[in-house]
Amino acid sequence: MKHVIILGDGMADHRQPSLGGKTPLEAANIPHIDRLAREGKTGRLQTVPEGFPPGSEVANTAILGYDLNTVYEGRGPLEAASIGYEMAGDDLALRCNIISLKDGRIMTHHGGHLQTADAHILIDYLNENLAGEYTVEGRTFSVKFVKGIQYRHLLIIKGGSKDIDCAPPHDHPNEEWQPLLVKGDKATAMLINELILKSQTLLADHPFNKQRAAEGKLQANSIWPWSGGYRPSMETLLSQFPEIRKGSVITAVDLIKGIGHYAGLNIINVEGATGLADTNYEGKAEAAVNALKGGDDFVFVHVEATDEAGHDGDVALKIKATEYLNDRIVKPIYDYIMSVDENICVAVLPDHPTPCETRTHVNEPVPFLIWHKEITPDAVQEYNEHSCIAGEYGLLKLREFIETFMKA
Repeated sequence: MKHVIILGDGMADHRQPSLGGKTPLEAANIPHIDRLAREGKTGRLQTVPEGFPPGSEVANTAILGYDLNTVYEGRGPLEAASIGYEMAGDDLALRCNIISLKDGRIMTHHGGHLQTADAHILIDYLNENLAGEYTVEGRTFSVKFVKGIQYRHLLIIKGGSKDIDCAPPHDHPNEEWQPLLVKGDKATAMLINELILKSQTLLADHPFNKQRAAEGKLQANSIWPWSGGYRPSMETLLSQFPEIRKGSVITAVDLIKGIGHYAGLNIINVEGATGLADTNYEGKAEAAVNALKGGDDFVFVHVEATDEAGHDGDVALKIKATEYLNDRIVKPIYDYIMSVDENICVAVLPDHPTPCETRTHVNEPVPFLIWHKEITPDAVQEYNEHSCIAGEYGLLKLREFIETFMKA
């Protein structure tokens, strides 16, 4: 049996007064996802192990069955893998956002929805002015930036220590940034904080931000490195599950591509995939169908748009992004499966909730469904955070999901 996971990043939420006490998932019109829930089995999943932050790097890795205590090295190394940067043994790779600061506070974690072409200009500018060797507390470091997409990039520190405490910027909207500076290993923390401060001066003087300021727009005016680590060692999914002979991951997000790379999955890049609500949903669905037609046994389809809407606190956009997932990804994949004479197993779930009122990830169980043509359904009739509490699978934890899914 082939297997498809359709993941709406951050899709789960809390009840909203503006929606009459419903969650965005309950308020959304998602007939195709509801059909899979009605015809399949449901439950809830604890995706974040104790002691770990509720980030996408943790939750998605756990959903694929990996023990975070063994493989976790942060977002940086995963995103390095996704963009083809081969880490050396003494490289510390940190995710490096370009963010928006105003009046001493973090306004957005995404630099005002920074576009990739503009971001690459800024990263080149930072490399020209900040990359090189630094000596701090008697230790010598080598620093460079590596371009990713949109606001998501890498800071590589050769000789850096991962024993630092970095605040994810999406967890601290509207908070003062100075108390959130890096702590931990003294020399590494001092270096990163120096780079943050210098970047603010440099970026404020860049023509791109001067133009944005003149137009009254948020400026992309600071770097914010976080979630650093070394090169991870992960056993591939193919070696863990013999039924997976060939698999793919479809996403616009470097982090998820990196997880897929280390999991042994082929990375399928879809033109027009943005990580936002304007992403190419149809292209992702078509890529998934083509992968199944081409012999893939396992396909992981990841959509970021619901998470970004949660981080922006935009309830209406989160509903719309959820409906897009339903109409433009779930439906065409379901239609293909129903048109072929083979049984293909589908799971739909988020990786974590991103409630619109807090605008950040929270560590709470998420609803999931598992469906295939021959499954015996449970009594749940629709898919959301509350109906799935009554699902037959109950509450699963971490690796229990992938084991249940692969056996379904």
